[in-house]
Amino acid sequence: MGEGGDRLVGIRHPVHDEPDPGWLLRPAVRRGIGIVGRSGLAFDLLVRPRELLAAVELVRSEPGMRFVVDHLAKPPVADGALEPWAGLLADLAAIPNTWCKVSGLVTEAAWDAWTIDDLRPYVDRALERFGARRLLYGSDWPVCLLAAPYATVIATARALTDGLSGAERTAVFGGNAEDVYRLGA
Repeated sequence: MGEGGDRLVGIRHPVHDEPDPGWLLRPAVRRGIGIVGRSGLAFDLLVRPRELLAAVELVRSEPGMRFVVDHLAKPPVADGALEPWAGLLADLAAIPNTWCKVSGLVTEAAWDAWTIDDLRPYVDRALERFGARRLLYGSDWPVCLLAAPYATVIATARALTDGLSGAERTAVFGGNAEDVYRLGA
């Protein structure tokens, strides 16, 4: 790779900003994502629940590629709803080439009134489905600052994963990112 190209580990597109919830399934988009995979890069799925059906179909069609769901697919924390988000996320978790970032939850909650208990059902579902080996912490900095100081965001993530073993927490807070993004290679 060219100068600095060895530092590129993944590609992300804000799919949730596309007007078409099936954008990921467009032939040109699929070809481009396939090139990302053949280049050895991960593709981060920045989606909301409305794009999860398309994401599941895409991920199933690219079994040799690595996908990372950003921000737990932005669940409706402020509304307190779990479905259809939880079922669709479970469909993605059933595909072994998919990881998920525990990030961005404080900005999906009521910015000035959220609690750890508001976030817990979403993180618990992700842990149940992906397990500690396919979850990774993401800061969502600086966007997270809209809803909390960064120290609060990381303390919240630690509290939400306090039931994990030391090795599992090490994986979630660094090791899994090293693996999925091939940072040690």
